[in-house]
Amino acid sequence: MPRRHMKATGAAEAPLRAALRELRTTLDVPGDFPAAVLAEAETAVRTPRLPAEDATDIPLFTIDPPGSVDLDQAMHLARRDGGYRVHYAIADVAAFVTPGSALDAEAHRRVQTLYFPDGKVPLHPPGLSEGAASLLPGQSAPALLWRLDLDAEGRPVTTDVRRALVRSRARLDYEGAQRQIDTGTAEEPLALLKDIGTLREALEVERGGISLNVPEQEVTERDGGYVLEYRAPRPADDWNAQISLLTGMAAAGLMTASGTGILRTLPTAPDGAVARLRRSAKALHVDWPHHVSYADLVRSLDPREPRNAAFLQECTTLLRGAGYTAFTGGVLPVPAVHAAVAAEYTHCTAPLRRLVDRYAGELCLAAVAGQEPPEWVTTALDTLPKEMAEGGRRGNTVERECLDIVEAIVLRDRIGEVFDAVVVDVKENDPAAGTVHLEEPAVVARVEGGDGALPLGERLRVRLTEADPGRATVRFTPA
Repeated sequence: MPRRHMKATGAAEAPLRAALRELRTTLDVPGDFPAAVLAEAETAVRTPRLPAEDATDIPLFTIDPPGSVDLDQAMHLARRDGGYRVHYAIADVAAFVTPGSALDAEAHRRVQTLYFPDGKVPLHPPGLSEGAASLLPGQSAPALLWRLDLDAEGRPVTTDVRRALVRSRARLDYEGAQRQIDTGTAEEPLALLKDIGTLREALEVERGGISLNVPEQEVTERDGGYVLEYRAPRPADDWNAQISLLTGMAAAGLMTASGTGILRTLPTAPDGAVARLRRSAKALHVDWPHHVSYADLVRSLDPREPRNAAFLQECTTLLRGAGYTAFTGGVLPVPAVHAAVAAEYTHCTAPLRRLVDRYAGELCLAAVAGQEPPEWVTTALDTLPKEMAEGGRRGNTVERECLDIVEAIVLRDRIGEVFDAVVVDVKENDPAAGTVHLEEPAVVARVEGGDGALPLGERLRVRLTEADPGRATVRFTPA
């Protein structure tokens, strides 16, 4: 899955690091791993619980951002009679982490990997997450190996998952994978990513699912400073995400059939939320005929067009309310479906970076084997949803605050300058205040202080009045 990576060097380093230190303190972000945890990790690296099955003959490959070393997933795609075969290997963290150990307790304290511009705060010690447990090329590693057989339309026919030793052959990044596919130079296992991904996208349309192609603010260093740019997802990003979605849906199916599991759920958006989006679309001059569904509209929009990008950002409000719901005894939660996926779904493909995925993997292994899940898994189901919710909130806050800090760093020497922007939100109780998307640099910030109501959806010249990295604050006023 795509991940945002930011590094901190150059002229802006000192104020950025000071602001990030303060943010870490405020959010009580975990620091270095305790000595006991590191000692356990070192032992685990030397003595993992290796599986009996050897699947190192499958020529797997990974697709991740450049420089990534915590590689959760590797795949191999092939044709089979009347369809396709997807092998999807997921790092087997449970081969290294003993339930109830100091290493396990620390993972529950951290919940997920946090990404900062000056480095990440990993869920597991780097010796595991970036070393022995990572699916690095040329390295044999224990994995949960999924085999998903699909028909000619990309629908699952059979599902299997088991522990196996695997070895990735190649580490690709999204840009390189896209280039190989576009130029026709990709070997069949990679070329099939487009075929299978496109089929899965069509099935997503059929079931009413939605994948939001929201442009991301991306931080890069340039000439000793920082640049913020918008980056729209590539098709290869989406095809790769479809393989992960396919696996998460298959995992949810195994859990619901067995009667025990933990799902990623999202309630259907209330009518009022959709009505608000219709008002936003009108204000942003995004054409939304009444006979066109929300899902069909979203798919039709080019995220590289500023108005569409602003509307897609507004659409993320419908994803609020996502959470984790555990169940036992065959009693499924209500809702059991993830509204954006439009199917039952779970997180199981990123155990190096997200705590719940280790438990989901164990539940799926037990379901396929027709066995009861391990006790350490079932006893954790009561508390996992709350742990994941708290960890998710902290992760979202880190991402939002880090972007605010970098925006302030980028703009701190430009107080008084005028920029081109688009008004993407106006406060209902104060129409003179709202939010603007700058076209260059890629900044999203508050605007206030004008004489009249802001023109929602219209271009507006704005003057920078505040850019304070210490307070993570950027403010504009109409020029």
